[in-house]
Amino acid sequence: MTIKNRIFQLAVIVWFGIFSLVIIFPLIWLCLSGLKSNRDFFLNTWSLPEKWLWGNYKAAWDAGVGDFFFNSVFVTIVSVSIILLLGAMAAYGLSRFQFKGQNMLLVIILSGLMLAPQVSLLPLYKLLQAVGLYNTYGALILPYVAFQLPFAIFLMRSYFLSIPKELEESAIIDGCNSWKVFWHIILPMGKPIIASAALLTGMFVWNEFMFALVFIEDSSLRTIPVGLMNLRSQLNTNFGIQLAGLAISALPMIIAYILFQKQFVRGISAGGVKG
Repeated sequence: MTIKNRIFQLAVIVWFGIFSLVIIFPLIWLCLSGLKSNRDFFLNTWSLPEKWLWGNYKAAWDAGVGDFFFNSVFVTIVSVSIILLLGAMAAYGLSRFQFKGQNMLLVIILSGLMLAPQVSLLPLYKLLQAVGLYNTYGALILPYVAFQLPFAIFLMRSYFLSIPKELEESAIIDGCNSWKVFWHIILPMGKPIIASAALLTGMFVWNEFMFALVFIEDSSLRTIPVGLMNLRSQLNTNFGIQLAGLAISALPMIIAYILFQKQFVRGISAGGVKG
């Protein structure tokens, strides 16, 4: 059995090593290709750069990636903050309070998961123009919140159901009201699932392309996905700078997953205990 276990462990390690290499290699290739000249990129596609052109990243940043980057950061932070705040409060109410029509309200909220964003593109376009939000940050933030909020509520409610009610009862006996219980008990204990919801919704907002293309007309308000498409038309012959811009756009999500991977795994695994 010992030999079999060692063989099994070795096979698992080899398998996950290959899997990790398949994921990591394209990212490394992207970062290295952003340091190459056009000639080096085509003649030495899979090798290290002959000359490390760090100026490609600065050129990409100055060409507009910097502005697109900060637009995406602003929209993502505001959208995710609203989603987490509203989602956590709604999930707490649905997981702890009993009231008439609770199940129906939960079904209505979760039915938002069935609506594809593409279906609502034209109605949203007309609605945003009618209320004067077209071509503003609000034209992106409000739809992002609306489409990601049901998922965040579903995720956090499942986790909040696994938190022992005895903790809340003890806090109420000590004089805490529901609001204090939410801020001082539920939120601190729910950090793993909040981090998971922030990562998943943040990744959607950061990479979203369709709404950002249709609802934003001013180039100064464009986010990274649409901005990189416009950058490609400006630098259609300089692939090094284009790839440098792609590497810059991918960096925030990679850093976020590295920093919060433990909370992400804990939140997803614990959130599936109850539903």
